Amino acid sequence: MSADGTAIFLDHHRSVAMHQAFIQIRGLARSYTEGEQQRNIFTGLDLDIDRGAFIALLGQSGCGKSTLLNLLGGIDLPDAGQIQIAGRSLTGMNERERTRFRRRHIGFVFQFFNLIPTLTVAENLLLPLELNGLATPEQYDRALELLDHVGLGDRRHSFPERLSGGEQQRLAIARALVHGPLLLLADEPTGNLDAVTGERILELLLTLHRQAGTTIVMVTHSQEVAARADRILVLDAGFIRELAR
Repeated sequence: MSADGTAIFLDHHRSVAMHQAFIQIRGLARSYTEGEQQRNIFTGLDLDIDRGAFIALLGQSGCGKSTLLNLLGGIDLPDAGQIQIAGRSLTGMNERERTRFRRRHIGFVFQFFNLIPTLTVAENLLLPLELNGLATPEQYDRALELLDHVGLGDRRHSFPERLSGGEQQRLAIARALVHGPLLLLADEPTGNLDAVTGERILELLLTLHRQAGTTIVMVTHSQEVAARADRILVLDAGFIRELAR
């Protein structure tokens, strides 16, 4: 483990094959029924994302950005098509397998922090380790090092309601990364924060991204946030186009 404790993130990245895209999406289709109308969100979407990339996903409200995150996270299933992550077919798994894969290999950061109010900062942070059966003393120590890294080491016994919005989001980011996920999915993580706090949160994500090599797919409406990404993808009318850098 390095001096700053980043080895907690690295263990699960070493086995990912380098000769193929980390995320492969082929022929993805998803629709919803609204009243008597069927609304097509995707109709044959294809996309490759390399390991360690930071992807900004843009698009108009309602275009399917959050739907795509839910599909990548195994929360929702497509009507057709395939999603492969780190050589594993997410769409080929049953519900139990998807849940296990999601808990072990995927982290989520949302616009709303989704912290558990009856748990302390430390207890919220450690919850993914408990769910993954990783609740060892060594992992606990690494998790608390991560809490120090996001500037909340002195707040471990506080409850979420005692934290500012920026502090709650820092805790949510730490919780999303504590189990060393292969993939981080972020849905407008700075959307409810003021500009200064939002910039600090973005810097924290970028720092953790550089240190751990975690692949990040982030939904955002902010051109400033998107400008910091490796690739900018725009979802429009069920298709993805990439903006030239």
